[in-house]
Amino acid sequence: MTETTTENRPPERRSAVRSLYRLWPYVQPVRGRLVGAALVGVLASCLGLVIPLALKWIVDGPVADRDPSGVWLGGVVLLVLGTAEAVLFWVRRVLVARPLARVEADMRAALFRHLQRLPVAFHDRWSSGQLLSRGTTDLMLMRMFLAFPLTFLLVNATTIVVGFAILLAQQWTLGLVLLAPVAPLVVLCWFFEERYSLAARTAQDQVGDVTTIVEESVLGIRIIKGFGQHRGQERAFGSLSERLRTTELRKAGLLGTLWALIMVLPELAIGAALLLGVVQVADGELSAGTLVAFLSTALALRWPVESLGFLLAMTNETATASDRFFEVMDVAEADPRPVTPPAEPGQPEMPGPGDRGLRLEGIEFRYPDAPPDAPPVLRGIDLHIRPGETMALVGTTGSGKTTLTALIPRLHEATAGRITLDGEDITALPRRRLRELVSVAFEEPTLFSASVGENVLMGSEGADESDLKRALAVAQADFVDALPDGHRTQVGEQGLSLSGGQRQRLALARAVVGSPRFLILDDPLSALDVHTEAAVEAALREVLATTTALVVAHRPSTVLLADRVALLSRGRIAAVGTHHELLHGNEEYASLMSGHESSDDSDDSEDSDDFEDYARDGGSPR
Repeated sequence: MTETTTENRPPERRSAVRSLYRLWPYVQPVRGRLVGAALVGVLASCLGLVIPLALKWIVDGPVADRDPSGVWLGGVVLLVLGTAEAVLFWVRRVLVARPLARVEADMRAALFRHLQRLPVAFHDRWSSGQLLSRGTTDLMLMRMFLAFPLTFLLVNATTIVVGFAILLAQQWTLGLVLLAPVAPLVVLCWFFEERYSLAARTAQDQVGDVTTIVEESVLGIRIIKGFGQHRGQERAFGSLSERLRTTELRKAGLLGTLWALIMVLPELAIGAALLLGVVQVADGELSAGTLVAFLSTALALRWPVESLGFLLAMTNETATASDRFFEVMDVAEADPRPVTPPAEPGQPEMPGPGDRGLRLEGIEFRYPDAPPDAPPVLRGIDLHIRPGETMALVGTTGSGKTTLTALIPRLHEATAGRITLDGEDITALPRRRLRELVSVAFEEPTLFSASVGENVLMGSEGADESDLKRALAVAQADFVDALPDGHRTQVGEQGLSLSGGQRQRLALARAVVGSPRFLILDDPLSALDVHTEAAVEAALREVLATTTALVVAHRPSTVLLADRVALLSRGRIAAVGTHHELLHGNEEYASLMSGHESSDDSDDSEDSDDFEDYARDGGSPR
């Protein structure tokens, strides 16, 4: 589980008002509509309180005087009041429906945009299910709160105040009887809010956990079926579902208890007021019309009072949803490393000949969540790749090769040291410009649910169809022509409709489509067969001749694409030289190339018996 699961991070207790207030920047553009809807709701609710007064007039007037025409007039008045109340509530809904849908869409877009800009280290720590639940369920809760509870907390509070003012004006003794439950209800709501908010946060986090395991099971269905692990996945899903069920039952128990007490206490007060009112009517102290109006008003206040439990529940769930949403939005988009200041006006810094190319100076890196006493993954890295040069980076599994390549496009931020491209510090470059200069092909090729062409053209915004064809030719991706719609063929989720080698060739085409100045290739040929690998290497030589490249390599054939080789060992650059120099002068490198060291990084190891002869003879692309 990631750090966002309920097992690892207990819910924090925060003020619901403070949590909900953070929604204001998103609500501010539609505040006029919300205020208008609230005023319309208050007016509609107050119209409902006029109906009991009309009943009083009918009972004490036309009914007492046996005047049929007056009764019909009273009926018309009641019909008009009821219709007006219904129309006003319809207007309230119309006022808020469209703008609140816009608020939800804007918040979802802001969350997605923020997620795209967060560092890779954030995504390494957070499960996709937790992020998905924040962008769907939590935002839906916030929209529902703004549409209903936010308005009706004001409407119902106003209705209760106005209603009790009318009751006290009609018969203050009966009004005091109905006010008796107020103090117990306030204490009850405070007790409920404290516990329900914690249960709501736990449930929402557990929904994220369930979403995560469903997503992982769907994406990893081939592994699950291949290893017969469906029962294990079912048990894991059942365990998380049972935890969620238990939490939801606890929520339901809290809400049910609150609602029962909120309904019982006012009902008891109404019953007591009815008995007292009947006695007063019998004694002649109160008119029948006044009693009818009093009881009608009291009954009209039942829903505003009884809905408090429902409204408080939605308010607390929305407050926790807001906390979860801003828990992600509060994460800084960029690492707070100091950016290299620009040169002073009139004194431009021109890179010297020795600064051109790709240079790493004193690079150190440790993962943000690593223990303080853990040694850095990389330390003291000094490396210079000259313009137009290709350097191979080799090392054993876990030596830090992939981590080092991730520092150049700033997928991770170096803890110390600096990296320059033609003399410019990458921390001084806008990220958009950096990604234009540096192109990357990762060891694990990732494709999106789009066409083949769209996946490849992601590598460069300005590339056209001719660039697409050239990149596919470099990657030897001629299989694209055999697809039903050529490069317009849609690939499935994560490109799983293609083979591993096909996905890797498309990822390589994506890296070279924009003719980048700097190219980072992380074991780009590991999933290819021998003959395809040789063809790709031959085409790739032409691309590497015009760019500055760093290639993570595990095979001698890939190493021979490079002008020089850097050996990475235990987080340090142990040696730099040509393939032949290191092969004859460095035992660790020779051992790696001979296959004596375990090459777990490679997915497609060659026959190790032929490795040493091939490497020592200098080899040639096969």
